[in-house]
Amino acid sequence: QKKKYDEIQEQRRQQRGQVRKHLKSVSLSSAANFMDKKQQKLAALRKYIKGLCSAAIAFSGGADSAFLLKAAYEALGQNVIALTAKSCFSPAADIEYAISFCRKYGIRHEIIEVNPISYPEIAKNTPDRCYLCKKRLFSLFSGYAEKHGITAVCDGSNAGDMADFRPGMKALRELEIKSPLLDCGINKEEIRFFLHEKRLSAWNKPSSACLASRIPYGEKITAEKLAMAEQAEQFLRSLGMTQLRVRIHGSIARIEPIPPEMPIVMQKKEEISLKFKEIGFIYTALDLQGYRTGSLNEILPRRIK
Repeated sequence: QKKKYDEIQEQRRQQRGQVRKHLKSVSLSSAANFMDKKQQKLAALRKYIKGLCSAAIAFSGGADSAFLLKAAYEALGQNVIALTAKSCFSPAADIEYAISFCRKYGIRHEIIEVNPISYPEIAKNTPDRCYLCKKRLFSLFSGYAEKHGITAVCDGSNAGDMADFRPGMKALRELEIKSPLLDCGINKEEIRFFLHEKRLSAWNKPSSACLASRIPYGEKITAEKLAMAEQAEQFLRSLGMTQLRVRIHGSIARIEPIPPEMPIVMQKKEEISLKFKEIGFIYTALDLQGYRTGSLNEILPRRIK
């Protein structure tokens, strides 16, 4: 009986070993396929960009456009130029990053100053504000490209952007702006992966967005409100917070932190409240849902989205 028992146990050990070997091979195969798909997309992006011959890349200083700009520079060299819009909508930290990034890699860089709130239709802040703003901005970029003999203007929209309300995409289509990352099916996660693989500092750069996205639709955009949002976010980052937004609701500042950083807000609540009052807010609120992109789109009727 003991001999039979030992034989059964040995058979089970062999079966477990075979199962583990099979699972390992499947895991390695899946990982290889995962990497193959990424590399295929990267190769498709290089081919896409080379086919443009020359390009002006709309470079906000964010991770997506940083990756696109570096890929374009590697493919086209000095036939690439970065165009950065400097305005009250642009966080100062992003402009500074854009300048240092281009300087570090020797990429030609042009800063174009604009004042979007000088246009009443943009300052009015209707749900199509992004469309109106991008139409103005990329018309300037297209004009620059045409004047300097550049064949294409590109932006950093990616495959993941299609999941949110993006009225600005309509303006890009109307102006025939190229979106290489989107056209090659590259999403945000893959962009971060490629940035990390290339050891570019932008790989862990917090997601950024136009400061106008801090003000609810229907509330007029002013330089004062934009500055208040930027100052509030800069202060929170000085406390060690990373990914966040401060949305303005009249005299109320609504803080959206990522969940792991909510305790910082509670631990520093008195300091934050005092600083926000200095900035100009009367009340400070913590959004229990935390950070999410496009939270101000949640109030829009479904038919608009």
